[in-house]
Amino acid sequence: MSEKQSEALLNFADALENAALVLKQSIGAKQALWDPSKIKWVQADGAKGPYERYPGEDEKPESTPDYKNMLADLKEHKGKLTRDGYFFWVFTDNATIGRKKRSF
Repeated sequence: MSEKQSEALLNFADALENAALVLKQSIGAKQALWDPSKIKWVQADGAKGPYERYPGEDEKPESTPDYKNMLADLKEHKGKLTRDGYFFWVFTDNATIGRKKRSF
């Protein structure tokens, strides 16, 4: 397969993935679109204590559906949301995601 064919196939797969996301959102299955347990979280320490982040400082975000959908969901919620006992947020680079277990 040529490089041009590979690129066209990847673009087609991205378009299909985006179409599936739009369809799932339109039928109200938004929460099921991403699973944070499938993300490779990295332990980190911040001003408010330990938390987890993705990606790590030396990593580039993977183009997994879970990461893409989580990031899109966070952006729809102004960069912050709570789900399944965790608080999630997007860093100012608009790509790094942090999470911290909620303590009630």
